[in-house]
Amino acid sequence: MELQALPSRIGQVRRIISAQLRYWHLDPLIDQAALGVTELLTNVHRHAQPDKSCTVDIELLLDRLTVSVHDHDPRLPTVNEADSFATSGRGLALIAAVSESWGVRPIGSAGKAVWFTLPAVTGASTLPPLAVYGSTTDGPFGAVTITPDDIAALPARSAVVG
Repeated sequence: MELQALPSRIGQVRRIISAQLRYWHLDPLIDQAALGVTELLTNVHRHAQPDKSCTVDIELLLDRLTVSVHDHDPRLPTVNEADSFATSGRGLALIAAVSESWGVRPIGSAGKAVWFTLPAVTGASTLPPLAVYGSTTDGPFGAVTITPDDIAALPARSAVVG
């Protein structure tokens, strides 16, 4: 779906993604997917230049759900060292914490796509997860990727609710 990353639209996107995941019988993934897409759209709203237009894609491929947000800003996001009292700056760390893998795919001067994957094993599946294209920390696009080792090398952080 194409949209302007405005606060009023972020809730609509969460509801659309939630409805699609219910349709696919992936209800256990709704909270993680909604959190992840909220963080990615918030990053577009706060940081993307020259405009706030973006595209949100969700793809279910075998046992992996991939959520990606493409914007027109070619600058790549970074994981920031947020001050313990900061009220923002932890979005990518949250995505890393709740997702199986995530990364960034530059699209030249046309912008970038930031994505994350979630394991999409339904309750009916009794087989172990299969290794499929896009299910490794190399990500589904094979470009710039942040691996769990990269995240592990960062200092520990915590988020305070309230």
